[in-house]
Amino acid sequence: MKAIVVKPGVKDSIHMRDMPDPKLKSDQVAVKMIRAGLCGTDAEISHGLYGQAPEGDEYLILGHENFGVVEEVGKQVKGFKAGDLVVSTVRRPCKCYTCKAGMNDMCHDGCYQERGIVGRHGFMAEYYTESPQWLNKIPKDVAEIGVLLEPLSIVEKGIDHAFLLQQRLEWKPKTALVLGGGPIGLLAASVLRARGLETHVVGREPETDNRAQLAKKMGAKYHSVANQTLFDVKKEMPPIDIAIEATGVASVAFDGMQILGSNGVLCLLSITGGSKTADQPIEKINQQLVLGNQVVFGSVNANARHFAMGVKDFSTIERKWPGVLKQLITTRLPWEQYNNWFGQRGSGIKTTLEIS
Repeated sequence: MKAIVVKPGVKDSIHMRDMPDPKLKSDQVAVKMIRAGLCGTDAEISHGLYGQAPEGDEYLILGHENFGVVEEVGKQVKGFKAGDLVVSTVRRPCKCYTCKAGMNDMCHDGCYQERGIVGRHGFMAEYYTESPQWLNKIPKDVAEIGVLLEPLSIVEKGIDHAFLLQQRLEWKPKTALVLGGGPIGLLAASVLRARGLETHVVGREPETDNRAQLAKKMGAKYHSVANQTLFDVKKEMPPIDIAIEATGVASVAFDGMQILGSNGVLCLLSITGGSKTADQPIEKINQQLVLGNQVVFGSVNANARHFAMGVKDFSTIERKWPGVLKQLITTRLPWEQYNNWFGQRGSGIKTTLEIS
């Protein structure tokens, strides 16, 4: 089968090549890929920054955002049939106590595997095989946005854990803040709006940008920091109960800490690299967090429960704002043209590779 691969650790080694067809076991499902989503993680792996091929393999098949259709079902499999639309979860557990408890997204030992990232082939291929426990059925009425489930699951986990943490008090959140107008930020805004929260989105793009318009279509308020600071924007907003940081800029995380309201919670979803340092008003931040009973936490990946929450929210969001999530996908590339994105990512919101 054809697949898009890299040689982990080798910059610009990405290419399409023939890879062995996956062999279907009796307790597995064979899935034909329809499309794969692209994100910064894929770009960083292609740049040789990280990534790990399966043991004994020279190449790693890229891709963790996926959407496909069941083509064949093993004899021992129940609950799936040919024609089912599915999305696979990404992370696979190790033997640590959190993984054994079904929380592989909270792996304690760090010995997990992730499709298309660490130790397992990904989804930028014509086919893959999978155990049914890792598959999520996608209703046909939301098939066009099914490929967004993996990034949506990240958002679901962050918001879910924010609410779990806030069980420390009698908490009735009314206002939400999303920092960043990219795919994760806009998905977060859609979920927070679906929960009924007054939601403010802050982005670098002007208010005429497509990102701003999509936020407004969900009933969120958009604030541009193209010509002002986040602290200027704060004056236009009520106290913030829950904030989601999704900018990819580390300094924004510390800015976000300073604009939380009393008893507020800030979830950090950005993964940043490098060794940049900066001056921060650490005494002011520390004082505010302590006196304000505030929480700041980081979140990565998601488990099966959050994928299920995402499928449910797909339907809710589609019912409230028909077609809005579909508009996040601004570019659909034939997968043979993958270099058009990896070479020059462009200015769209979300790009997918159309495989079949």
